This record gives sequence, structure tokens and C-alpha cells, in this order.
Amino acid sequence: MDTRAPGAPGRAGRDGPAITLSLGIDLRLPLLPGRGIHSPQGDDAWELQDASAECHTTRGVPLPGWYMIELAAERSVTTVASRFLFEAGERCVRVDMPLRVGKVTKRLVYLPFGVRRIRFTPMNAQGHFRLRHLRLVWVTPPFARDRLVRRLINAHSAYRDQAPRQVMRRLRQTARRRGERWRTLVLREYESTFVSLCSRRNYAHWIATRERTPDAPERAGRGDPAAPPLLVVVPVGPTTSPSALRTTLASLEGQVGARWRAVLLGEGEATLPLGLADGFCARPDVQVAASVAPRPEEWVLVMAPGDRLAERALTALARALQANPEAELVYGDEDRLDARGRRQAPRFKPDWNPDLLLSHAYLGRAAFLRGDRWASLDQERVPAAAPAPEAWVQERALALLAHHGERAANRCVHVQSILYHAAEAPAVPAAHWRRLVHRHLEARGLAAEVSPGLLPDGVRVRWPLPEPAPLVSLLVPTRDGVEILRPCVDAILERTDYRHFELLILDNQSRCPEALAYMEAVARHDPRVRVLRWDHAFNYSAINNFGAAHARGELIGLINNDVEPLDGHWLGELVSQACRPEIGCVGAKLYYPDGRLQHAGVILGVGGVAGHGHRFFQGHEPGYDGRLKRVQNLSAVTAACLLLRREVFESVGGLNESDLAVAYNDVDLCLKVREAGYRNLWTPHAELYHHESVSRGADDTPKKRARALREADYMRQTWGRLLDQDPAYNPNLTLIHEDFSLR
Repeated sequence: MDTRAPGAPGRAGRDGPAITLSLGIDLRLPLLPGRGIHSPQGDDAWELQDASAECHTTRGVPLPGWYMIELAAERSVTTVASRFLFEAGERCVRVDMPLRVGKVTKRLVYLPFGVRRIRFTPMNAQGHFRLRHLRLVWVTPPFARDRLVRRLINAHSAYRDQAPRQVMRRLRQTARRRGERWRTLVLREYESTFVSLCSRRNYAHWIATRERTPDAPERAGRGDPAAPPLLVVVPVGPTTSPSALRTTLASLEGQVGARWRAVLLGEGEATLPLGLADGFCARPDVQVAASVAPRPEEWVLVMAPGDRLAERALTALARALQANPEAELVYGDEDRLDARGRRQAPRFKPDWNPDLLLSHAYLGRAAFLRGDRWASLDQERVPAAAPAPEAWVQERALALLAHHGERAANRCVHVQSILYHAAEAPAVPAAHWRRLVHRHLEARGLAAEVSPGLLPDGVRVRWPLPEPAPLVSLLVPTRDGVEILRPCVDAILERTDYRHFELLILDNQSRCPEALAYMEAVARHDPRVRVLRWDHAFNYSAINNFGAAHARGELIGLINNDVEPLDGHWLGELVSQACRPEIGCVGAKLYYPDGRLQHAGVILGVGGVAGHGHRFFQGHEPGYDGRLKRVQNLSAVTAACLLLRREVFESVGGLNESDLAVAYNDVDLCLKVREAGYRNLWTPHAELYHHESVSRGADDTPKKRARALREADYMRQTWGRLLDQDPAYNPNLTLIHEDFSLR
């Protein structure tokens, strides 16, 4: 069935007529074993035809004890949670269930005596919801204990890599020391592994649990005289609110021991509202000026009236400068304040990401620039109106990139914590941002076209193709499976506007007559196709290295035999990016056949080694901070569709045949390329369908699982430090899920 949030009209669904439901639906007991769950009768009466409720009951009331909730649903919004309220008189047990895409979500709950009513909220967002499976199953205490402990080991950072007995002993000791029941403690720890799945809706909990009061040494460090002097630039005008300005200055005064001065940037005192002129101009640490002249030792921060600096922001800045004495730009994470001053909408940013910067003003407002660099960049730049404080920051960041080129990475430092609270959503007007990016490219002597991006606040830089166009060698390993191979090869040959490529079918011991006949026919009819035989046991790395050795192209394309381009632009986009001298591996945006996201870049550390960011998101969704719609640098991309220059591929030794025969070889290749000094890149402007491992199959036998564990161990031993802190991600975001939710 389909449901919508209140006020949204229903629509017909594939399984029957849709109805409009309020999000708070009462599911009343008795819940009898094997029976469906029904809502109260009335206009919104409904029945879960594909669901059952199983529980131990006495006179229609569930017995107290452990239960497993199982829930599966399709919906139009990816990162949402369902909620259950189990009401037992004045007692109420609340269970939030962040929904997994394509899988059944399971959650343990302990029900007290006397539960007589269940209240169910399908999702905490507006959109379509189709319930597929719902069960409430009684489980034994030993089963519940085992599942609780395993969840903590897999999903709680404090228990990771510990044995179950060790976790149990630790929980019991902690409960005794605190004088509370073991069940109370373990449920609280268990709850913490679910609560942060959707960052937009659980930020208050994250603040309460992650931003704890600092210990005594940190408090002492807040007034450290080594903290640099700060020049705060506050653009003001006739409409500036005195109360907003007081809020901003108060946040500066709260930086204990800090040295700062503020410049109200306007056209002079005569143009200011009376409240501003009378209340602030007489202060010795505040002046009104029409220009900014920072001292070389000062660090410049641009703030909008009403914005606040985080309590320990200058402590974090001082520590960043101590660790990075060559830094010229330091930026941090930030959030936004609502009308009541409550923090919301956190923006946890990646480390220095030049291609994301060309796509979007991702630095926001939490950025400090060294005074001497501000002055030199101010002289170099062409005067342009800056319509928002963040425009000043991005403009100088682009100028810094133009000045230092690839060396800018050593001078742009990211502090991985919240440094700034904005009173409104930072946004550089799109037209202004396009002008800034165009001017930046001109300053670097780069011939590229700047056009609107996929999002209103974004930019797309179209890099030119080299002349003459380089030959691209597309390597497609395969074995039998003509029903998979034919659509892939035919689609590439028919739907590729960039014509200068060869397609090498790397046949790994095919025996199917139809598959062999197809390969022979397609090679005969299209001169761009060659078939090469690899008569050895399956080894993905070895097969592709073999193909690369026989390739004629200047660029190597690793292509799975289960992908199909959406349109003809895909290869031209990949080639234009891969031919940039600073770029290594380039990856595409891949969809499942039903339109959901399969690949939008690899995030290191997810699941222990690596995972696909935003996997299972809907194809139209922008993703975290719009990253599904922006070109960006990532640590790794998938070999299902990966392009790089032959010289780069050979310089790092190609794919690892000995240690990574099946899994993670693409991630390893990308990390070797990154270590060699190149930037890897993902683009949303090259789109293909991907059936994901259809031909190879799953790791579902003891031998395959053992091989998968060996390859995972190799990755942890070789790249473990990088896997735990992906520079293209943020340590405040989860490594349990693939949805950029809070850690």
C-alpha cells in the first residue's frame, strides 16, 4: 500500500488504490499469533496484507520480554526512520527504526508488562511509503543477549574488535559500578547505534553525546596565548540588526583569552542605523571601515551579523596552526541556527577538495585566512561585489588555488569539528559563483567552459577534449553469460558519442556456444572490437592487467560486463577529466536497473574496508550536501567503470594480482594512484546502469568467504590508517552505513 504524509494527496499504486493516512497510526491490541495487524476502523481503515504479528499473549496482551521488530518498506525518501510507541499505562517504550533500503530492518525491544496499545509512524518525512513486511516476534533472552552484543561489536566504536564474552563482562561490570540494571545499560548502548542514522533528524543527540564538556587540560588551553590574533570582518548596512550584531560580538567575547578586533565593513558611520553607530563605534575593539587592512600576523574571518563562533573555535585554530605551520587557509565544519537559536543542519566537510570547490562553494563560512595572504590576494584579484560573507571566503580560496596549484593542499587545512554557527543557510548566488570560477580558470590559463551545475548553487566545469582525441581502450572481462554481455557491448557501441575507442572483450574460459558466437560476430562486424582469450582461473586483476598489456590506447578503461550507458555523453566526460595531468582515476555515476544509486564513489572504512557512498539512494536525490550532483575528488572509485591514463596505470604497477584477485583491487589501485600524487575524481555527468556482480556472483561459499576475508585483511594491513580516516569523507560521519549519517 502507498501512504503519504498529512496534506499530501494519495495516488494509485501498483498493488491497489492508494489512501491518505495520518503519520500517527494506532495499531491496537490484541495481537494474536499469525494474524494481520489492523488499524482502527473508520475513514482511514487499512490492513497490512503482507504482514503478521507474532507474540506471546495473555488475554490479548503481550507478555513482558524481548521481541524482534522486523520492518521492510519502499519509500520515496531514503534516509528516514519509522517509530513505534508501545504504551503500557503511564509507561511508554519508544523505538526508532532507521530503514534500510532493499533489506529488512530488525530491531530488538524489551516490552514491559501491560502493553495495550502500539502507535506506529511509518516515516518521519513527507513522501510515499509502501509497507512490505512487518512482524513483532518474541525471542528468548539468550538469543536477545547474543544479538545485542553482536550489534555493539559491529556498530559501536567502544566495543569494536572485542570478543562477545569480553563485551558481556564489561557491560556487567559497568552496570554494577553505576548501580543500574544490566538490561538498562545494554539497551542504552544498543539504542546509540541506531539513533544517528539520519543526520538531519538526530543532530541534537549527536551534540549531547559527541560534544562533551572538555576536560581540565582542554579548558586551560582555551586561553593559550599562542592562539593567533583574529580580525573579524562583519559586512553591515542600513538593514543590519543591532541585536544580530551583538550576538556575533558576544560569541567573540566568549573566546577566553583570545585577541581579536572587529571591522564593520560598510560605507562609513553615516550610513549605519542609529543603533549600530551609537552602540558599537565607540568600542575600542570595533571600528567601521570601507576596506579591510589585516596585519600580517592576524587571521581573517568574515562573519554575517547574527552568526556565532563556536565556543572552542580559536583553540581549534591554534592547534591546527601548531600542527601545520605552513597553513594559509584553515576551515572547519559548521551548522545553522534556527529562529530559537538551536543548532541544526550540520555540514561536515571533506579535507581539501579542489574539484568540489570548483563545483560548489563547499567551504561555507567557517574559514580563516592568514592576514598576509588576504592582503596579497586582495591585490591580485579583480574587484567584484561579494553578495554574501561566504563569497569572500570562496573567492580567496580559489585565488589561493590559482596561486599555489597542486601545492595548495599543503596550505589549506581542515579542522574536523564544528567551528561556526550560521544564522542563515550560507549560499553564494549561482551567477556570482560562476563568474568567480571562470575568473579562476582564466588566472590559471585553463581553457574550460563554465556552465550551471545540476543544483541551483552549483557549477559545472566542462574540460576540453585533447586534439587529436586520444584512443581509449575499454577492457571488458567476461565468461559465458551472453545475456549480460550482449546488452553491455551493444549499448557501448551504439550509445557512445566519443568514437575513438577500442573495446577488448577479455574472455575468461567461456564455454557457452551462444556467447562464443556472439563474441565472434561482434568482433567481425565492428572493427573497434577485439576478443582476447584468458585461459586461466578467474583473477580479475590478472585479466585486466593482461588486457592492458594488449591495449593500444593512451587511456585504459576498466568496464564491467554488466554496465550499460544511459546516454552517449558518458565516455567523453570521463576522457575530458582523465586527460587532466593532475587527475588519476575517474569514476562514473552508476544506477541499479530500478533507478536507485549503486555507485557514487567509494568511501574508505565503511564496513571495515570500503563501501559505496549513497548506495540505494533514489536517482533524483541530491545526497549529503548535494554531493550526488557535484564533481568531486574521492579517494577511490569502482572498477565497474573507471578510466585513467595508461602512463598512470603502468607507473603504479596496475592491479594487484597476487593479493587481490577478486575484491578491493580497484580501491587498492586508486589508493596507489593517490599515493603517487594524483587526485582521483568522481563525476555525476557520466551515467550508466550497473547490475553489480551479476556475472561473478556473491561470496556465498566457505572458500569464497575465506578469500574475501584474506583480501579484506590485506587491505587493512596495507591501508588501515587511511581506511579509518578518508580525507574525502569526515570522521564525524558513520562508517557503519553508506548514507553520510552521523557517527
